[in-house]
Amino acid sequence: MSDRITHECGVAMVRLLKPLSYYQEKYGSPLWGFTKLFLLMEKQHNRGQDGAGVACVKLDVPAGEAFMFRERSVKANPLDKIFKTLLAQYNGKVDAGVIHPEFPDTVKKSFDFGGELLMGHLRYGTSGGYNMSSCHPFFRRSPWPTRNLALCGNFNLTNTTELNASLTAMGQHPIFATDTQAVLEKIGFFLDEEHEDLYRQLRGQGLAGEEISQRIDIDLNLSRVFTRASKKWDGGYTLCGLTGNGDAFVARDPSGIRPCFYFKNDEVVAFASERAPLMTVFDLEADQVNEVTPGHVLVIKKHGAITDTEFTAPLPRTECTFERIYFSRGNDVDIYRERKALGARLCDQVVKAIDHDWGKSVFGFIPNTAEVAYYGLMSALRERRRSEVKHAILEASSAGKLTEAMLDDLILNNWPRSEKVVSKDIKLRTFIGQENMRNQLASHVYDITYGSIHPGDNLVCVDDSIVRGTTLRKSILRILARLHPRKIVIVSTAPQIRYPDCYGIDMSQLGKFIAFEAAIELLKERGKSTLLQEVYQLCRDEVARKDKASVNHVKRIYESFTPEEISAKIVERVSPPKNGWDGQIEVIFQTVENLHAAVPHHTGDWYFTGDYPTAGGYRVVNQAYINYYEKNEGRSY
Repeated sequence: MSDRITHECGVAMVRLLKPLSYYQEKYGSPLWGFTKLFLLMEKQHNRGQDGAGVACVKLDVPAGEAFMFRERSVKANPLDKIFKTLLAQYNGKVDAGVIHPEFPDTVKKSFDFGGELLMGHLRYGTSGGYNMSSCHPFFRRSPWPTRNLALCGNFNLTNTTELNASLTAMGQHPIFATDTQAVLEKIGFFLDEEHEDLYRQLRGQGLAGEEISQRIDIDLNLSRVFTRASKKWDGGYTLCGLTGNGDAFVARDPSGIRPCFYFKNDEVVAFASERAPLMTVFDLEADQVNEVTPGHVLVIKKHGAITDTEFTAPLPRTECTFERIYFSRGNDVDIYRERKALGARLCDQVVKAIDHDWGKSVFGFIPNTAEVAYYGLMSALRERRRSEVKHAILEASSAGKLTEAMLDDLILNNWPRSEKVVSKDIKLRTFIGQENMRNQLASHVYDITYGSIHPGDNLVCVDDSIVRGTTLRKSILRILARLHPRKIVIVSTAPQIRYPDCYGIDMSQLGKFIAFEAAIELLKERGKSTLLQEVYQLCRDEVARKDKASVNHVKRIYESFTPEEISAKIVERVSPPKNGWDGQIEVIFQTVENLHAAVPHHTGDWYFTGDYPTAGGYRVVNQAYINYYEKNEGRSY
């Protein structure tokens, strides 16, 4: 994605099912689980670079000793910082003779993360700022192990204000306005209630204090806690939690918007936001990794038993298509095939854009996430060209007109050419606060390979999606024009992004979408500006409804125009000053129909179609338009 957006956190959990001595004996390290957690997080570092955090629970720790630990960082390269810090702690105690790795009991006693239950989080900040207080895992502490709670997740809820109001109605005094804090306190409230109910029941049976604690460990029902806590949640989420006694849970929203996978054998249970990291870290085949069922919570009890419980009624599955287009790493076999298919599905539009001029067209991609789709496009173009050549050869042969010169022209001189036209300088950071200077730096993030095309060639570059168009306008098109092509064709493997997301991606302001800007400009040019006021009033009425919103009135902004008309207006908005170059620019977007054909099992497409999976989504899109019309900055949820 040439435009940077923040998005999609990553989670990981490792629950060892054997004592540490087992892993020391079999794998030669008492830190086997700790290492696996680090690898799962490292293989998902694409999912979050604003912060990282890890938590650990040690089982059966004697009274008076710490049993629950957390380490977080919001510095540059936070994951490296965390694990270097923890390993330095471990190695320092080994050098001091406090820890003896061949005796795992010393590891468990003296190393904070020498435990059986480990959880990690990688954060892209979509709310709450970028400081340590917003970094997962969140903690809720108590002297009772079963009432301690650590929580992390990949999620956004659309009704945080309502949830905080319900906490206030319970008598709480919530301090933070983030959805993470609201979820933590909601789960914590019902965890407290579950604990209190068990405590009173067991005390009424005449059990002693130590026996009560042991029985609560056994009888604590996290499935019931989560079911009660989540009743009013609206959004997309994968949530992971640990309690101080060693119980753990992982839950997924009922629409399956956010992803989560897991693997289990007799040694370990492990969870991650993506399937491929589990396959790589544990040396698995794809069919050995399971998907957490939407609307279900998996609970791992302290003694190792696992339950899978439906905590809410399932909704139609609407998994986020952006996971497949952009967010998840492309080394998952299904995602790889889907991205190739996304590229291949653009073949007809691209051939039309270059007017079948194979000999004077060069194809590249804008790194790096569009690379796989680029391979798919090139395969489809070559297949198309092979079909054309075969037809021409057969026709010429049957007419007795086949010559060596003709074969040379058909096969050697008119074939799709691929070049490394654009590269990204990953070392160049654009952290400067002053906007003008930051824009100047951003314009140099991409480099071109001079001489990679001939003046007069068509230049086709594949991008995975176009959100704001800012990088196209300020950087990419400007530098591509230096190569003096006859025509620049930017090809997006995603359709036009027209509507906000509220389930985990930081795309909530309508006025920042290049497709929306283009539609507004078209309305004004064609004398339909009164529609803006009409839609505003409709959106206000929808948001004010006492029942749940169910209509996306912003669709009316687009309904007068074809996708091609909006694309043409986008070209006008992103085209740089000519500065001596007088070539053409065309921007091609994937069709929604081809998106569904290429990615058939992930149907969440609300940012393209405006069809939201939850009532909160409809409220958000209407509120986003109200914010735009009233010129209010900020998120709409």
